[in-house]
Amino acid sequence: MALTIETRTPAEITAAELYPLLRLRVDVFVVEQDCPYPDLDGLDLLDDTRQVWAHEDGEVLGTIRVLRADGTAPAIGRVATSAAARGRGVAGALIEHGITLCRPDATIHLHAQAHLEDWYARFGFVRAGENYDEDGIPHVPMTRTPR
Repeated sequence: MALTIETRTPAEITAAELYPLLRLRVDVFVVEQDCPYPDLDGLDLLDDTRQVWAHEDGEVLGTIRVLRADGTAPAIGRVATSAAARGRGVAGALIEHGITLCRPDATIHLHAQAHLEDWYARFGFVRAGENYDEDGIPHVPMTRTPR
């Protein structure tokens, strides 16, 4: 079966849809990367947040969150791919879809894990500051300006 990408606002998403996205984020960031942090930060509930996920045969393979999707300074974050789906282009498809959800004149922000800086550059993101530590993991701020 083909990869399907879904997008929902907080008003549209059901608990049954949101649960596996949050579970995947915990599995990747908290368990796999051994980084206990407060994932439930309230931003998932804001009206201009978009939950985006890819699934195949009902299995969630990856997810991203787009903040301030309707504004001039949106941000893409919480990029997580299941271990079984890595290397299949799932995260790339999600990033490309996330970019299309943002206004064409918007500068898109993200905070990349530093080792993924070159990967995000493939989508037009460039370094926007110095490396910093977030919960014990080196990160780099990046932006993508309108083309």
